[in-house]
Order: sequence, then structure tokens, then C-alpha cells
Amino acid sequence: MTEVESADYDDGTGSRGEGMAKTDQDKALAQNRKAYHDFFIEETFEAGMVLTGTEIKSIRRGKANMRDAYARVENGEVFLHNLHISPYEQGNRFNHDPLRTRKLLLHRSEIAKLIGAIRDKGYTLIPTRMYLRHGFCKVELALAKGKKLHDKREAAKKRDANREIAKALRERQKA
Repeated sequence: MTEVESADYDDGTGSRGEGMAKTDQDKALAQNRKAYHDFFIEETFEAGMVLTGTEIKSIRRGKANMRDAYARVENGEVFLHNLHISPYEQGNRFNHDPLRTRKLLLHRSEIAKLIGAIRDKGYTLIPTRMYLRHGFCKVELALAKGKKLHDKREAAKKRDANREIAKALRERQKA
């Protein structure tokens, strides 16, 4: 390979092909903001997803909805339910079912920890964020406990109080 041909591959990092992975690292593709409103988030885990070709193309275009999604442990494996990924426009007959159940990839020790928390303490597995890391789609799973109505009201009061404090501080700094 000549000097001119190798210059096409140079991304300035000193290695070939890693420039793209660095630009899309941890790019959020979908978020479940409602999860923070409805649940107390105790701990989070990063899980890979088993996807088809048209699913990842659709996800990269931002066509995923996590609003009603949840995860369950079945036969020692973790599956994601109700994650809506819109069909890919150019997918023709090879397109996927938008609401199909998708397998999540976790280490066995993490799955054992999740099983214990779900069984003993009554936690729920909720996906909070979907992002790309080094070109692979990842899901941030949260071990969460549901909020009661009075908890939601209390959180709203705290949020309003913090807003008022911040507003007063800004006004004091201006004067």
C-alpha cells in the first residue's frame, strides 16, 4: 500500500478504523423519562441487545420508544418486552415485528443478582436509556421500585422548591 492509499484510512488517532467508534460512543438514542417519575431507581446495569439488521438501522435513526418497556428474567435469561422499534422504511419483506421480545446480554453473575433482587425485595427491571457504545446498541437497565402517589407529590414539591431557590439565587446575583 502506498503512502497516498494509506492516507485515506488515517483518522488522526494513530490507528485505523477507530475514529467512528469514538464519535458515536455513548450517543443516547432513546430515553425513558417516565421511569424516573414512576419509580425509585436503585441500581443500573448495562446490557447488550440481540437485534436484527433492520432493527439497528431503525434505532440509529431514532425510531425507538421505551415508554411501556420492561424486562423480565425467564429461564436464567433476561428479555425486554414492549420496546417499540418502528419498521425500517427500506426494509421491505425482511422487516421486523415492532413489539417483538428482545433478548438482553448480561453476565451470569449480574443475572443472579437481578433474580435475587426481584424475588426477595420486589424490584422491577425497567430500561431507562438506549445508546451506542463502540457501534453496539446497549440498554441501561434499572433495578427500580414503584412510587406511590404521595411519593410523586413529594418529589414534585421538592422540585418546585429547588426551582424557587435557584430563581431567587439568580435574581440576587443580578442585583
